[in-house]
Order: sequence, then C-alpha cells, then structure tokens
Amino acid sequence: MRTFVIGDVHGGLLALEQVMKKAEVTEKDRLIFLGDYVDGWSQSPQVIDYLINLQSKQNCICIRGNHDELLLEWLKNAKNNELWYQHGGEATVLAYEKLNKGEKQVHIKFLESLEDYYLDEQNRLFVHAGFTNLNGVGYEYFPKLFYWDRTLWETALSLDPNMKKEDLYYPKRFTLYKEIFIGHTPVSRIGKTVPVNKACVWNIDTGAAFKGPLTIMNVDTKEFWQSEPLNELYFNEKGRN
Repeated sequence: MRTFVIGDVHGGLLALEQVMKKAEVTEKDRLIFLGDYVDGWSQSPQVIDYLINLQSKQNCICIRGNHDELLLEWLKNAKNNELWYQHGGEATVLAYEKLNKGEKQVHIKFLESLEDYYLDEQNRLFVHAGFTNLNGVGYEYFPKLFYWDRTLWETALSLDPNMKKEDLYYPKRFTLYKEIFIGHTPVSRIGKTVPVNKACVWNIDTGAAFKGPLTIMNVDTKEFWQSEPLNELYFNEKGRN
C-alpha cells in the first residue's frame, strides 16, 4: 500500500484524473486529499462526485478546506457571500444550477463528513491550512483555523534553516509532528510550481486554482506527479485568475 497526498483541486476534475493516472493509483493505495475541492474551475460538482465514488472503493481521507465550508454554507442556508463569489464561488454557483435537490443533498452529506485533520500512524499531520495551539491540533480552541490559518506556513517560510530544534526560540509547533502536509496557500506566491518543504512542513498547493498544476505526492518517497497547468486544461475559463 502506498500513501498519496493531493493538493487543492478547485473544481479541476480534468487535472485530478490526470494525476491519478500519472501516479498509477490503485484501489490498494491510501489517498489523503487536503481540501478545497471546489471553487475556481467549472467542475466542482463533478469533483465531489468523483471523491464520493473513490471513498466507496478504497481508503480515501478527505479533509475540509475553507472553500468547501463556504460551499456547504451556501448549499444549506443559501448564504450569499460576495467575497466567496469573487474568489472562485461564481463558477461553483453556476455549476450547481445544473443539479437537482437530491444531488445537492448528497453533496451536503459529503461536505459535512469532511475531516478537520488527519494524523497517521507515523505521527504525520495532514491539514488544509494549519493550527495555532502550541500543544497541537487536539488542543486547538478555534477549529476554523484548521482550514483558514496561514501563520503555520508563514512561520515555516521565515524560519532560519540553520536553527536547531533544540534552540530556545525554535517554534514549538514544528516539534510536535514528524511532518505536516498542508495546502491552502499556493506556492506560486513564492514563485514555485512544485511542492515546497520548509522545516517539517510540506506545502502541496501548487496553484491549481490559478495557472499552476495539480500535484499528487507519495508521502513516503516524496516522488510527485503533476497535471498540466489548469488554465491550459480549461483554456476557455478564467478560474481564479
């Protein structure tokens, strides 16, 4: 059994199908999705259907992203959120006009079932955005930070690579887990299009919502595979650009 982690999909089903094929994923493999399945490209409902089908076949862990939570609020309460609409929600709203009430209920159930985080048998943490409590995810006071926080990645980026874990000023959050895998903040913000490792944190969001590829990575070997850039796969759409 191999374990794969997959970055933010943002409605790009074509990219998801590409990376699954490139990595030669089988039903024996464990898949950990880091969230943000929707908002950006036009196939958000199809991405969720794809994940629901995967969960029926194999070990497939789906973590909650902030965009997934925003979609859930809209589906359940018809809650208008202009900021969400401007950051990928428009494509999702248009796509969901084609679904009937029953299909939407199935998606609501899926969105409600998403995990805040996943901690594996090797003490490796998988979370969409991060956490802030210095004692770890089990002590987080504000669960929304699991899918909204940016301070974990910001701290990892700014950390002096020469600093040792034993140093008095070494961030305690980076001593709690063997590795931490996140999405949420695209590495394209620092000019990258491949997974980036800082301290014990691996950022797998390679900018699929914008002009980057989608990435799937073998958690043990760190070998990764990528789709074509999403703006090329969906050449007649704007995504979140």
